[in-house]
Amino acid sequence: MSSAAKSETAPPAKPVSNSILGRTFRAFQYRNFRLLWFGAFTSSSGTWMQEAAMGFMVYEMTKREWYQSLNSALGTVPILMFSLLGGVVADRVDRRKILMTSQWLQLTFAFALSILAYYHFHSVWPILLISFLTGCAQAFGGPAYQALMPVLVDRKEDVANAIALNSMQFNLARTIGPALGGVVLALLGASANHLNFEAAAVCFAINGFSFLAVVISLFMLRVPPIVRDPSQEKNIGGEMKQGLGFVWHQDILRSLTFISFSATFFGIQFITFLYPLTLNHFGKGLTEYSILLSVSGAGSAAGALFSAWLGDAQHKGKKVLWLQIVGGIALMLLTLSPMIWLGYLLVFIASGCLIATFSLTTSLVQLLVPDSMRGRVMSIYMMAFRGGVPLGAMLTGFLTDKPLHIPLARVLFWEAVLLTLIAVAHLLSNSKVKAS
Repeated sequence: MSSAAKSETAPPAKPVSNSILGRTFRAFQYRNFRLLWFGAFTSSSGTWMQEAAMGFMVYEMTKREWYQSLNSALGTVPILMFSLLGGVVADRVDRRKILMTSQWLQLTFAFALSILAYYHFHSVWPILLISFLTGCAQAFGGPAYQALMPVLVDRKEDVANAIALNSMQFNLARTIGPALGGVVLALLGASANHLNFEAAAVCFAINGFSFLAVVISLFMLRVPPIVRDPSQEKNIGGEMKQGLGFVWHQDILRSLTFISFSATFFGIQFITFLYPLTLNHFGKGLTEYSILLSVSGAGSAAGALFSAWLGDAQHKGKKVLWLQIVGGIALMLLTLSPMIWLGYLLVFIASGCLIATFSLTTSLVQLLVPDSMRGRVMSIYMMAFRGGVPLGAMLTGFLTDKPLHIPLARVLFWEAVLLTLIAVAHLLSNSKVKAS
């Protein structure tokens, strides 16, 4: 960003406090960052409320983990299909306009879901279709949002802190959203083995209204336009190829992308299947499921705060690998223990370690790319990061469903083992991640 652009879009940054709070929350000194953070936090809380209600609704309608995995997959498969295109668009078009369009579309889909639930539509297929359409909107909004993040702060050394605090808002919302969703479902009479359509409809409608907070924030942002080098402009296919080549020819970017994929493919699946795990492994119901979701969100927020505190610390790559190892061990213990109170602790630890891994990895990737390539590179990273979720969910759902019928806890255990081994292999090898 040029100095002229900075002076037009934001006042000079204040000196950063050396206190723990000042170091941890220093990106909040920037007006643009504060605006988008609070808008995104409101919307994310609504989204997680919807996720909790949808997980409950899909399972109670079908009584099969397969449909939960299919719903998760259809919500994120568009990331694989359209992220590269979304990255090219984010490097060509005003990123605020892309985000605005994405928010309005997701608002529309949330209200459509609410109407279907209110009128007791018993088929699961419209829910799956809406999940897919929502994923399509996110496939274009995601790269634009990630590419916008670094220009919300003035100093390069504050980018890692901004990314970590953004991760914190997303995961703090994971604490509040499911808790609110659980309260709404319980107050309106929903419970295990009793599907209450009206309760789910209210959760979906609240999520629809929450998108307005992001829309308002985007209207108020003051950010510089994208600066493009005409000599580097290509057609859409050429720009996709250019982005892929940029990532492929840098060993550290390839490794970070693979680590993120493995963490979502093997590690994050316990959240996707948390409801059947609560029912069948712990022998508990909707109340404990809501608590586990909230505990997971609290652990994730703690992990993001830890990443924010680290900021631009040295050897973040090695910290990423150790965090992934600790998270993997916590997941193994989670699947071996039938005690719910221990489950709360292990879910907190696993969630914190995994989110700290994601935050630190994302900040490392962001610092390695120029702004003119940021949309494309982040779309590739997001494709790996988000793509691991549906692929892992499909594999987990296949292994637990007919004809294999492998117990869910056992599948999650071996996924945690592989997650840990991948991190150990990088730690013992000559990977450049350790020195980053």
